[in-house]
Amino acid sequence: MSVKGAVQDIGARFLETARRLGSQPALIDRGVATSFAELAEDIEGLANGFLLSGLALNARAAVLLPPSREFFAVTFALFRAGVTPVLIDPGIGFGNMGRCLAEVEPEAFIGSAKAHAARVIGRWAPSARIKITSEYFFGLSTLSKVRDLGRGRARDIPRAPENAHAAILFTSGSTGPAKGVVYEHAMFAAQLDMLRELFDIKEGESSLATFPLFGLFDVALGQTVVIPEMDFTRPGRVDPMAVIEPIQKHRIKQLFGSPALLDCVGRFGARHSIALPSLTRVMSAGAPVAARTLARFSTMLNEGVPIHTPYGATEALPVAMIDSREILSETAAKTAAGRGVCVGRPVPGVEVSIIGVDDGPIPAWSRELRLPQGETGEIVVKGSNVTGEYFRRPGEMARAKIGDGAGRWHRMGDLGYFDERGRLWFCGRKAHRVKAGRGELHSVCVEGIFNVHPEVKMTALVGVGTTAVLCVELEARAPDRERVKSELLALAAGFPMTRDISLILFHPGFPVDVRHNAKICREQLALWAADRLS
Repeated sequence: MSVKGAVQDIGARFLETARRLGSQPALIDRGVATSFAELAEDIEGLANGFLLSGLALNARAAVLLPPSREFFAVTFALFRAGVTPVLIDPGIGFGNMGRCLAEVEPEAFIGSAKAHAARVIGRWAPSARIKITSEYFFGLSTLSKVRDLGRGRARDIPRAPENAHAAILFTSGSTGPAKGVVYEHAMFAAQLDMLRELFDIKEGESSLATFPLFGLFDVALGQTVVIPEMDFTRPGRVDPMAVIEPIQKHRIKQLFGSPALLDCVGRFGARHSIALPSLTRVMSAGAPVAARTLARFSTMLNEGVPIHTPYGATEALPVAMIDSREILSETAAKTAAGRGVCVGRPVPGVEVSIIGVDDGPIPAWSRELRLPQGETGEIVVKGSNVTGEYFRRPGEMARAKIGDGAGRWHRMGDLGYFDERGRLWFCGRKAHRVKAGRGELHSVCVEGIFNVHPEVKMTALVGVGTTAVLCVELEARAPDRERVKSELLALAAGFPMTRDISLILFHPGFPVDVRHNAKICREQLALWAADRLS
C-alpha cells in the first residue's frame, strides 16, 4: 500500500513508527506478543479489505470489539482507510447503545458475535449495510475474510484532510445523554504530540492498557501495550492481581488507570505490602483522585515516582496537569478546607479562561466574559486538541461552544478558578451546584471538607428542592453511623459554606459512571434522597 502525502492520521503515524520498531513487540494480548511489523501488516491488509468490501472515505463504522489485538488492528485500519470509527462504551446500557447508534447511523457494524447478537435483538443500526464479525455469526463476513481480501492488494490511499472526521467518541453519559464527540485527524496528532512532550514518552517503553482508548495512543507512540485480563467496564471492581501480575511480569513502566482502579489496587497493595518498582509513570483521570488514594498507591512505587492527574474531558484532553507530590504536600490541605481540587497549570498549547456562570448559550466570545483571578466561574478552553463539534447535536453545540473568529472555545461544564500561582482549581460540575440556605454551594468544594473523615469512602452533595443534602458512602467496615453523623455535622459547623448542612443520608454504594467508575451520578442520588425524605 502506498501512502500519498505527509503522515497525518494516527493510522499512518503508527505505520511510520512500525517501520522503525519492526520486530519489537507492539501488543501483548493474553500472553501472545504481536510485533510492530506484524500489527502493521495486519492494519494494511484490513484497511485494503475494508475499502474493497465497500466502505468509502468518510463512511462511519461502529466498532464493538473487546480490548484485544483485533480492536487495535481494526481501529488503526479504519483510520488508515479514511473510515470514521464510532466508539461507544459497552457499559452505557442496552437502550442507550441503541439510541447512540440510531443517532450516528453507521454504514458498517464491526463487532464480536456477542455484539452482533445484541444488534439483532435490539434492532440496532439498520443503516449498517456492511456487517463484519470477529468470529462466526450466522454467515456474516469475518475479519479474517476481510484481511484475506485486502492482503497483497495494494491500493493508493490518499491522506485524509486534517479536518476530516477521524473518529466519533461518545461521552460516558454521566451528566446527561451520551454525546458523539467528533475528532479530526489534526486533533489526534496534537494530542499525541502533547502526551509525548508532557510525559517524556519514549519508543520502546511498556504500558498497561486498563483504558483501551488510551492504549491506542500508547502503541502509536511506540510503546509495547500489555492488555490485562479484566472487565474494562468495571475498573472499580478489578481483581487487583489482574493489574499487579502483568506489571511485575513484564516490568511495565507506565500505568493509566481510573481513580477507582487506583483505589482498588492501592488498597490491596497496602494490605499485602506489594511493590511495583518498574513503574516510573502513573496517570489517572476521569474524576478527581482522592489524596488518600494517591498516598496509598504511592506506597507501591519507588520513592519520588509521581502519579500524574491530568484534567480534561472527552471533548478536550489534556487541559491541565498536576501530580501527587504537589497535591500531597500542599493542595490536599486546601481541598480539605473547602477550596476545591487543584488540577494544576494549563498544559502548553491550551488556553484556559474562567467566565461568568451562564446556563444558556453564549453566541460569541469577548474578553469581557473573563472573570478576575480568584473568582469562581465556568471553565472554558481552546486549543488544537479541543474538539469543535458534537455529531448531529446542534442544541448541544449551541450550549457548549463559543464562537471566536475562526475557532471555538469549549465550555467544560465545570466550575473553577485560578489561584495566585496560575493553578486551576476545580469546584464541581456547573449542573451540580446546589442553591440552598444563604447561597450557592459547589459540590466538590463541599465534599472535600467531609471526605477527610477516616470512615468515609466518599460523599456527594445534592439538592432536594431548596435543601442541601449530604449523601455518604462509608468504608466497608461497619462504623457507628450515629457517631459518624455527629462527627460530620461537627465538621460542617467549622466552615461557613457548610454551616447550614444538617441533612445527612447514608447510601450503601453510590451509582457511578460506566467509563471510569469514578464520577458520581448525583442526579440519581438526588432522586434517591428525595424519596428518602418524602
